[in-house]
Amino acid sequence: MLKAAAEHIKRVHSVVHGRLVSAHAPGTASNRTLDLVSASPAGGAAFDTPVTSRITRSWIRCLNEYKLDPGACNDPEVVSASDLRERQDRLADVQAVATVEMANLYQQLAGSGYAIILTDRDGVLLNYFGDPAFTHAASRTGLMPGAIWSERVQGTNGMGTCLFEQRPVTVHQEEHYLSRNIGLSCAAAPIFDHEGELVAVLDASGESHLAQQHTLALVNMSVQMIENRVFLQQFRHEYILRFHTRSEFVGTLSEGAIALSVTGKVLAVTRCALFQLGLNGRSDIVGRDITELFNITFCGLIDSSVKKAFHPVPIFEARSGARFFAVMYQPVAAAANVPAAAAEGRTHPVLRSGAAADVLAPGATALDALQLGDPSMAANIHTAKRVLERNVAILLQGETGTGKERFARAIHLSSSHAARPFVAINCAAIPEALIESELFGYRSGAFTGASKEGQRGKLLQANGGTLFLDEIGDMPVALQARLLRVLEDREVTALGGKAPVKLDIHLISATHCDLHKKIGAGEFRSDLYYRLQGVTITLPPLRERADRRALICQLAAEESDAGSPVELDGHLLALLERHPWPGNVRQLRHLLRTMIALRETNRLTVRDLPAEYRVGAIAIAAPARIDVSDASAAMTDATPGAEAPRLNPLESAERLALLQELERRDWNLSSVARELGISRNTLYRKLQRLEIKPRDKALFH
Repeated sequence: MLKAAAEHIKRVHSVVHGRLVSAHAPGTASNRTLDLVSASPAGGAAFDTPVTSRITRSWIRCLNEYKLDPGACNDPEVVSASDLRERQDRLADVQAVATVEMANLYQQLAGSGYAIILTDRDGVLLNYFGDPAFTHAASRTGLMPGAIWSERVQGTNGMGTCLFEQRPVTVHQEEHYLSRNIGLSCAAAPIFDHEGELVAVLDASGESHLAQQHTLALVNMSVQMIENRVFLQQFRHEYILRFHTRSEFVGTLSEGAIALSVTGKVLAVTRCALFQLGLNGRSDIVGRDITELFNITFCGLIDSSVKKAFHPVPIFEARSGARFFAVMYQPVAAAANVPAAAAEGRTHPVLRSGAAADVLAPGATALDALQLGDPSMAANIHTAKRVLERNVAILLQGETGTGKERFARAIHLSSSHAARPFVAINCAAIPEALIESELFGYRSGAFTGASKEGQRGKLLQANGGTLFLDEIGDMPVALQARLLRVLEDREVTALGGKAPVKLDIHLISATHCDLHKKIGAGEFRSDLYYRLQGVTITLPPLRERADRRALICQLAAEESDAGSPVELDGHLLALLERHPWPGNVRQLRHLLRTMIALRETNRLTVRDLPAEYRVGAIAIAAPARIDVSDASAAMTDATPGAEAPRLNPLESAERLALLQELERRDWNLSSVARELGISRNTLYRKLQRLEIKPRDKALFH
């Protein structure tokens, strides 16, 4: 290795010197390049590997401009932890999307010894997926979060040279400037924002002995996907036109995308859109009206997309007459403003909104993202904002599934300590014997079976950040006294420990219980209740929220595949909006997740509802179209001489709807079962549960 490093250093000096001499030699063109340099240093054999002009230019910069020694073995330069966090926060929207694509790319290259790396525009490494086989090289060369990989610091390398060139590059082994990096093979591509500014670099680095061009192709595809998805996420509250010269490519990574204002003015475009239209730069299109680009009006695009169920429709470029296929997608939040009656029969496209990092308007917070139009939620958010930076405990109350943990996380992310830990613990899910050690931690040997290393409790893990105690009402009474002391003294002592540790935590608690009743029954300490109840925020059940339609669209967006539009049929949306949702937001989210996972197309309809929801869906819609007198007669016919069954309102509505369906199909149970998408056995169980006695002839169908 030492011999190879020495030869590499000689080669660098030889190539740089040869280039400079040839560039200034009499009678030699100044733009001459050493694309196939094979000069040998004094007393050495000729080198076999050619050096491209791009690498040569980089080596010249490193030696003459940056004054780097190709044989330098200094420790890698690493930014501080706080600087790294600030850089990661600045690129949070890119990182949220890039992390998914990095994981996908890593899976494609798994086993080939590659690491997938994301740097910012200064070459600071932000995120890293490493192959276990590459661990040694990573530690040796400084591939770690916070390390600086610019050309000025690390010489010619994939990430740094890509940043300088602002185009995809490969740097293979001996093409690196520093001898310590010649074992690496890198393929890097730049990531641009919608304004054309370079914001990051995606790189695949490994110890491959072959300069594989297919690796660069994969990196390029991942970068294109990242740019497209970040664009769709950032402009999800605007109209977006997605188009391509071939209809089957609309929705793929090669499509063009244009963000439009409500007046039809171009707000931003992707690089692929410029390529599709043959334009040189964003200034050629941004600010122009859509009618200046295509032979169709803004409203015409919207209407055509809706009428064609969001399948691509042909449009023609105004300048050349070239044909494209396009779909206009409405803003994600637009569905919240559509009256329920007008929405019937319409389709609502939904774009994924990025669960990990929603991009909001300047100055907006994670709490603002929860405001979709419900007055009680607006009041809750206003209250939470007022105590955000105050040392005030927050108690969240509400039925199970109303989103208490999500609200708590939004409070944390909206505060000044958002970069600090958010630690959640469900007091009802941990065995009573373990909850004390979970909360307070323990020292080595504190009890039989304790880990030799001990354990830091949740309170210490949350130090400096937020501790979220979910289901606080189910905490054992004996432990409540110790928690109260910790909250009063702001210090904690681990089990088996002696010295207390000072705590700086923001406390949020949540419960679905009536704590006043628990206090009266002696199951909850009143003094702890008053310590937790700095301010109480009650989250409304889903059935009482005025923003159900917008919330359904938002959750569907979050559960959809990133960048892939999912359409909600208007009838389905109306049924979901009117459903009672006893499991609240959690039940709604799980239903949408199931429907999206099992869908056959990107258009969800009532038929995509699971079987157990279908009769319920008919029941919800039934009151608007069932004649009560007819239904009563049907009931009487079905159960002559029987008393009215004792059912709850929802079961009664379901029974009413099912009876009407049976009458409409002349009590043909096979036909009814097919219509509902359930088996005959399931239908028989429903008839029994709803106390419907089949007519004799139904038994023969």
